[in-house]
Amino acid sequence: MKIQDQLHWSHVSDETMSFYRAIGVDYLAIYPAPDASDGVDRSEYWCRTRELAETHGLTLWNTAQHGWDSLTLGLADRDAKIEAWITMLRSLAAAGVPTLGYNFKPVGNFRTPSAIGRGGVRYSTFDYDAWVSNPTHHPDKVIDADRLFENLVYFLKHVLPVAESLGIRMALHPDDPPIPEVMGGAARIVSSLDQYARIFDAVPSPASGMLFCQGCVAEMGEHVPDAIRRLSARDKIVYVHFRNIRGTPRSFQEVFVDEGQVDMVEAMKTYREVGFRGPFMMDHTPTFPQSIAGWSGHAYANGYIRALIQAVYGVGPGGAGAEEQG
Repeated sequence: MKIQDQLHWSHVSDETMSFYRAIGVDYLAIYPAPDASDGVDRSEYWCRTRELAETHGLTLWNTAQHGWDSLTLGLADRDAKIEAWITMLRSLAAAGVPTLGYNFKPVGNFRTPSAIGRGGVRYSTFDYDAWVSNPTHHPDKVIDADRLFENLVYFLKHVLPVAESLGIRMALHPDDPPIPEVMGGAARIVSSLDQYARIFDAVPSPASGMLFCQGCVAEMGEHVPDAIRRLSARDKIVYVHFRNIRGTPRSFQEVFVDEGQVDMVEAMKTYREVGFRGPFMMDHTPTFPQSIAGWSGHAYANGYIRALIQAVYGVGPGGAGAEEQG
């Protein structure tokens, strides 16, 4: 089984990639990536990045883009931005990058002041009551659920056939927090598994899938193993954000991978049960206050994931998951 981790495009270097390889990362994701909304063909950039990754034993496997306002809000230049998205897909295909994460929300994530965890780390935190007492509002991004869904369907009808023809799977990330109501002025239509099913049914395509963020799924109030089975039955899990939370759908903290309420061993066993072969990816590790910490959160989370893979899938030559040795 493969482990994926991401780098900001400006942090791609020999040093960072050799560090990732040392801590057991197999697949490299570039996020944030260069903004593709300008429609520029970046095939050369992606090929060059792939070649650099390969010199460190990494495979360039993924990037991600947020849903541009022109697409989510259906602005006048929407068709031009769809063409820019298609250019991006072709650039990725030229470099052999097979997966693309994305979201479709006019307003981004919502958080409230951080809770403090062990060793003084800060947990990314959301409390609905605290947020609603002083809610943010974006008057330029007001849109209702019906219109937002129409815009998503319009977008997918244009880009999924191209992605499918190129062998690229688009992985839709849940809203964060996944609360299916208006927040900040905009509706949120990717906040439940039923909403995912509606999206998949509206524009059927093997290129259409889910970025299965365990944290967000738990925040939905779902039992993670049951959700894994439900999505995998439709072959919709493209890759996994293997992270943990503590709390309720409307009041939660993103904690260390080993200390939350999701049974991570049971989750890993369920992925094996349904035949999922990865990649698994850490996400939203707590923020360390110590000056010496550096990228300790990445090392800690990836080590934990590798240990679970070896315990559940078995250990193959070189210490990797046995079933990936093929």
